Amino acid sequence: MNKLSHINEKGEARMVDVTAKEETLRYARATGRIRVGEEVLRVVEEGSAAKGDVLGTARIAGIMAAKKTPELIPLCHPLLLTKVSVDFQVCPDSKEILCTCEVRISGKTGVEMEALTGVSVALLTIYDMCKAVDKTMEISDIRLEEKSGGKSGTFTRDSLSI
Repeated sequence: MNKLSHINEKGEARMVDVTAKEETLRYARATGRIRVGEEVLRVVEEGSAAKGDVLGTARIAGIMAAKKTPELIPLCHPLLLTKVSVDFQVCPDSKEILCTCEVRISGKTGVEMEALTGVSVALLTIYDMCKAVDKTMEISDIRLEEKSGGKSGTFTRDSLSI
């Protein structure tokens, strides 16, 4: 069983000390989806939502959220991110909008939480901007797909053996 790094020997929460760690290039990619109705798909594709450009606003929200992760997740380190991107794929057949957030840094700690936070807030923003059209939208499948850098090395979801 791996020891939890955010718990000290007394069982108390703590921020991990990364002072002695070497800086490495780090990368994380997270994804998620929101299931929507036909009317929401139409509004998003036409750009006719009452609140404005849904995907443009959600993209900015996801980028801002990744940058603000330490303000939301108590034990995350403040990081000087060097890249955050949020992209969407509208899938009319499955009535979904897929979201991908990629984050990069040269640093002492990983950026998985930043990528996951970016996806989460981007999808929540889509919900917020379209809830007047359809309150039954469902956000799901938010997950880390890939990470690299640091002592633990590379992880890709495809390499999991379940």
